[in-house]
Amino acid sequence: MAHTNTRVAARERRRKRLRKKIRGTAERPRLSVFCSSKHVYAQIINDADGTTLAASSTLVGGVREEGRSLANRDGAAKVGADIAARAGRVGIKAVVFDRNGRLYHGKVKALADAAREGGLLF
Repeated sequence: MAHTNTRVAARERRRKRLRKKIRGTAERPRLSVFCSSKHVYAQIINDADGTTLAASSTLVGGVREEGRSLANRDGAAKVGADIAARAGRVGIKAVVFDRNGRLYHGKVKALADAAREGGLLF
């Protein structure tokens, strides 16, 4: 689908280019990051089976704070720490990082750094 917004089209091109190279397996699933204007989401996915092994977002009870916007670096860092904890409970130690076409700075970098501090290897 062709986008008229060049920023959206560029992100879509980067996403497709990255997904050609990145595949999640049972030994090393894919950590996929999605950022909307209001929330940050992260999933650990086994692409071989097509299953989500763990998921977290700023909507999850342990991460969410009432009355505060979490669509920023602080919220992304909380999601990163939470997804690392959930991955540890399922027995996942190493993942492949999928930034979903977004540039590696800001929210995406904060989430990745917090996940690494939480024990995930990538």
